[in-house]
Amino acid sequence: MAIEKKDETTAIWATFRDSSAAVKTILAGVLLSKLGGFLNIFIVLYLTYRGYTEADAAWALGAYGVGGVAGVLLGGTLADRLGARNATVIGMGGTAVLTASLLYLPSYPALVGAIVLASLMAQLYRPAAAALLSGLTSGSNQVVIFGMYRWCLNVGAMAAPMVGLGLYHLDGEGYTLLFWGEAVIALAYALVAASVLPRRAPREDAGEDAAEGSKDFAAGYRLMFRDRRYMLYLTATFFNAIVYVQYLSTLPLDVAAHNIDLFWYTAAVSLNGFMVILFELPLTRWTQLWRRKVTICVSFLLVGLGVALYGLPLGAAVIIGATLVWTLGEIIGGPAFFAHPAEAGPEHLRGQYIGSFQFMHALGTAIGPVLGGLLFVRMGHSVWPFLGAIGLIGAVLAVVAVGRRPGPAEPGADRPTEEPAAGQPAGS
Repeated sequence: MAIEKKDETTAIWATFRDSSAAVKTILAGVLLSKLGGFLNIFIVLYLTYRGYTEADAAWALGAYGVGGVAGVLLGGTLADRLGARNATVIGMGGTAVLTASLLYLPSYPALVGAIVLASLMAQLYRPAAAALLSGLTSGSNQVVIFGMYRWCLNVGAMAAPMVGLGLYHLDGEGYTLLFWGEAVIALAYALVAASVLPRRAPREDAGEDAAEGSKDFAAGYRLMFRDRRYMLYLTATFFNAIVYVQYLSTLPLDVAAHNIDLFWYTAAVSLNGFMVILFELPLTRWTQLWRRKVTICVSFLLVGLGVALYGLPLGAAVIIGATLVWTLGEIIGGPAFFAHPAEAGPEHLRGQYIGSFQFMHALGTAIGPVLGGLLFVRMGHSVWPFLGAIGLIGAVLAVVAVGRRPGPAEPGADRPTEEPAAGQPAGS
């Protein structure tokens, strides 16, 4: 077992080592962006510190969420129209300026406007980063590279509160270092992206669809809407996100209703983060060999099953056990789930396919807590099998949407890349 573990680690490192400088820059930038993305954590505290009411702060936090959802959708379009590098530079540069400006804006409307725009700008890089990763990586390494992408997102998100808290205390419980720190990180990524990331490669034989898709904002989405399979995939993504987010919203309500020690809920949440960071990337070396639709279907089924298991008589064992089940689903399918949109459509619409996927995922995680809370009020503890059924529907839709695709080791799996030497198969 120790030898197998070492081989997996070596193979993953080889994939990273053999990838291009641009791929390494993107992954480092994703980690830094999430590591410096602590604005949403401190918005409420900052606005109340400035003398605004808790209601004002809550509205501003909601506005931040709206900006983020809009940002991933707009980011896909900008990645296709301006190139992923330009979209990244614009997004990170704008984030730097807007985040620093929060320290000096004099009125509440100006602050809320800057918060919305800062959130929007901060999300522009995500579709651009995913589009470039896909274009610069050979088909055999797609799932592993997107596993690294998710690992960077998860590690950055986990560490961001601690970094922000450290800057907050270093500044004597002030916000100058906090916001300027986030601005500097964003600006540094923008400068590195401008110098290292490749220009968009010219597309040969783009065809009439490419010409139509580049005419205006809506044309590309009209072309995407004709892809019925991908519309099903977006619907499956939406359902899966609704079910997945329940552990952050409905589960704590049920734990409180059963008078269970909060320790067990926090232990389950921590266990999920620990397992995803520690095991998802090594396991990807095996799951990338599975059929794509099998991987995603198994993932969705386990997420739905795990959430449904919360419907058993609630206690510490059920909370931990059910969390382990849906965490296994997340680990098995997360990288393939994120990699599929980059390969599902034509190359000239890659950014819009990815942006639409991230938009539907964000929309599901925004609507899920509201829906779960309303259902819990009406149904109580019996809500969990109902939510699990939504996950089952998502799994069925995913099977139909993904269809039969060649495995990465089969002929034809590798598709042309924007940079031929960007990523050789691990261990070759």
